[in-house]
Amino acid sequence: MNTVIARCIRLIPSLGPGWYAIPLRLIVGYGFIAHGYAKLARGPESFTNILSALGVFDPPLLAWATILIEIFGGLAVVIGLFIPLASVPMIVVLLVAVFTVHLPNGFSSIKLLSVTAGGAYFGQPGYETDLLYVAALIALVLGGSGPLALDRYLLRSRTGVLSPAPASVTGKGTPG
Repeated sequence: MNTVIARCIRLIPSLGPGWYAIPLRLIVGYGFIAHGYAKLARGPESFTNILSALGVFDPPLLAWATILIEIFGGLAVVIGLFIPLASVPMIVVLLVAVFTVHLPNGFSSIKLLSVTAGGAYFGQPGYETDLLYVAALIALVLGGSGPLALDRYLLRSRTGVLSPAPASVTGKGTPG
């Protein structure tokens, strides 16, 4: 067992820079898609009612905008397509959620209220998870979408050159 772990640890540096982006893209993208789909599955009017109760401007428009941003932005992140562009509205959605819903609940996303024979009971989540999503999106924008990103393949096919993608796409820095 120790030799398997040692081999895995030795493999990590050989992957090269940018591979950090894969788990970030998968979890952030999936998280957004899951939240958008949940709003859609419950009926957009349910989310519209929530936005109305919060007193936001034009709740039906913002409900649909949020759902579409979450689903299509999440998909863009998963496949590594236009992440810098997709991140802007995604971060706006997160910040609106922080300031309209989560801020009064404090930082922590997990508030264990009690544990009974029926299981654990939790309070309202704080803004911790939203900030983690924002940080992950910023990391992807600054560091690049990494390998296996659709951006890399589109860039290569447009230029007709099979050279490595630029640092802004791969997340690799330029030699100094």
